[in-house]
Amino acid sequence: MAFANSHGRRDRIRRATRRLGAAAALLAVGVTSACASPDAAPPSPPAVNTDGPTFDFLGASDGVEIRDGDDWSMPPSARPAANSGFFSEEASAEDHVFTRSVDVSWRQIQPTQGGLDRSASGEAQGLNFDSLDEQLARPDRFWMRIFASGESWAPEWVAEDCGVSTYGPDYDGERHLPIWDECVWGHLLDSYRKVFIDGGLAADPRLSFVYVPGAFTWAEFDYDIVTAAVEAGDLDLDTYLAWHDHALTDLAELFGEHATKLVFTGEDYPFGPFDTDDDLLAADAVDAGLGIRNGITEVSNFHLSEAPAYGSHILPNGHLALDDTLPVHDGTRIVATENECFNDCGYNSDDPYYAVRQSNLKALQLRTNWIYVVPDPSYFAEYPEHWDWVRLSMGATAQTSPDAWAALRDAEDTYWAGDEAGPFETGSESWANRPWVRNLERWLVQVDEPGSVAHRSDDDVHVGVVQADNGTAHEGLRTDAAGGDTGFVFELDPRFSAASEACVVKVTYLDSGTGAFTVDVGDWSSPLIERTADGAWKTATVALPSGALAEHPSFRISVTPGADDLTARFVRVVRSE
Repeated sequence: MAFANSHGRRDRIRRATRRLGAAAALLAVGVTSACASPDAAPPSPPAVNTDGPTFDFLGASDGVEIRDGDDWSMPPSARPAANSGFFSEEASAEDHVFTRSVDVSWRQIQPTQGGLDRSASGEAQGLNFDSLDEQLARPDRFWMRIFASGESWAPEWVAEDCGVSTYGPDYDGERHLPIWDECVWGHLLDSYRKVFIDGGLAADPRLSFVYVPGAFTWAEFDYDIVTAAVEAGDLDLDTYLAWHDHALTDLAELFGEHATKLVFTGEDYPFGPFDTDDDLLAADAVDAGLGIRNGITEVSNFHLSEAPAYGSHILPNGHLALDDTLPVHDGTRIVATENECFNDCGYNSDDPYYAVRQSNLKALQLRTNWIYVVPDPSYFAEYPEHWDWVRLSMGATAQTSPDAWAALRDAEDTYWAGDEAGPFETGSESWANRPWVRNLERWLVQVDEPGSVAHRSDDDVHVGVVQADNGTAHEGLRTDAAGGDTGFVFELDPRFSAASEACVVKVTYLDSGTGAFTVDVGDWSSPLIERTADGAWKTATVALPSGALAEHPSFRISVTPGADDLTARFVRVVRSE
């Protein structure tokens, strides 16, 4: 399909955060420009940022408060999760981006076989890199990439020693060495050992994580080069799988207790040449002990619903279930994505707020704890309340999260619209409305019951946002009072409700039609929430009785008798204590 050629790493143009000059960057953190000795003890990292919400929490002192638009406010007690954050090319403290990159090319650090050159500069992918020692002289936190496979990134001696040729070009015009060649891989693994183990970087407390294995466009593990080798007759499935079976465990064993800092940059169901035989290799990486990253949640409906590496699966009713008890979500590993290409990198959207909102909802549904951003093209200045909510949500668990939510919608995942059977053709367990996915949910699930079956709404429809493969999305679900469905039922994860006392429910709804609705918990009902029919999206905040959800971990939104149908788009339960 058309998306395959650009999926894994789009033609990224990170204009907004090209590297500052080394002197300016060092002055910004108040240290000298002297290179650190490889034998010197690494500096201690700065304290983890624990800033609470930037914006006031919007409660409901009189029981119900109605405000225009979306409401992303968090209670004053909300704090970032320990292993979470925004990361980018450069830090930006005012944007809460505290983790910058350290990038080198393989040729830069190992131009000749043997030791490492820590003082040479380098380049890859159109970026210029200071020497490794210069980049490590700063005391702030960082993440890392070794740009390894490109013909101009890899040491010339590797291809000569291994007797290999390159494949490509990729969509950026670069040819690449076959990283699956055992000789090439052996040399690269040795370089990882020299940099991260012998050089002490794996244990450096400033290192948050490293993208691996370092191959292909933007050092991100897409399959266009693998496909080129297969089409050339130089690679078969058995050879590829034999390498893949040990390559990731090689890295995990090398890093030992620090293997949780490794982040595999491949994906479930890659766009490759091996049909279904390579579908779950990203899940194998997670099983080997690595973290995982996806680079394309901007195209939030496509290819990301069935994501075994993240524990996300499509249920027969179209809802997504995510198992956050898996080891990858235990808080020690990295679960990452990248959300900066909304009107950049060759993508575009005439509704950037919608695109940003949906990509972040998807990222959080996948339980990411780290998100790559570039403040300008990520629209930090335009949507600060939303991004502050994301910052305080990443990495939270059901027990610690300030909120639980459900984004009510019907959206098609066009990846599964064709002949790809995937894991769904299992008789009675088949995906009934394929390729339509119902909702994005995080510890709050909308449940269809007699009298409370939710229906697709046509009030807010989006088509091909950011990229054509993103398909059609109907934002919001509606009641059908004439057909007997007068409300929506929600079930709260018991791990969240057990830790809840004072709570509010926030309902984002379309103020159209007439009549009122209520929020009902057990035998308790909220005051009437009246509609004015002005056609605006609004959020009603409803204060619940203390402990209500701990006793009854479910609730209903109900239209009153004779009221017009209600379209609701987003429902949040927020711990207000």
